Order: sequence, then structure tokens, then C-alpha cells
Amino acid sequence: MTRIVGYTGHHRPVRGLSGAGGVSVASASGGVAVAARSFANCTALNKVYPHGVGKWGAKDHTSGTRVTTFKRSNDLYNANKGSDRDGDGIACEKL
Repeated sequence: MTRIVGYTGHHRPVRGLSGAGGVSVASASGGVAVAARSFANCTALNKVYPHGVGKWGAKDHTSGTRVTTFKRSNDLYNANKGSDRDGDGIACEKL
């Protein structure tokens, strides 16, 4: 028996086989959502993201050279926004 088990957003249902009461589940993106990683401090964050993490559209508040090479990710920034000391939308920014 074929059952419709999901919707891809492309006007076609995802079809799966179900038997013995089982249900097939398909993801439209083909992946699994993963929560953004939260770091204990800027030292730990900068080991993975050397220039920091920031929201899309954020601009570094500085009187010197602006950091523009930070990782842009709203989810990652939100998980680490406690480390954004100057409130510019970029956590742990470094040149």
C-alpha cells in the first residue's frame, strides 16, 4: 500500500510504503535539523570560528578596522549572543 507521508513544497507529495502499522517519514531537505552550538566563552568559539559569529546584516562597531570575515548565522549568533559585549550583532569578533 502506498501512503502520502510528507510534502516537499514542490507540488508533489512524498510517497512511502507503510506496512504492519509503520509510517515512513521523509524530509523535504533530505537532512536532519541540528541545533546551533553554544560555546562556553570566546576562546572556545574562536577556535572554531576565528573571526567570531554574527547575525546576517550585522556590522562591527569599532573606531578601527571593521571585522567583516565573521561567520554569518542567525542561529549560531543567537546561541552565543551572551558573548556579544558591544551589542553589534557579532559575538567574539577578532581580526
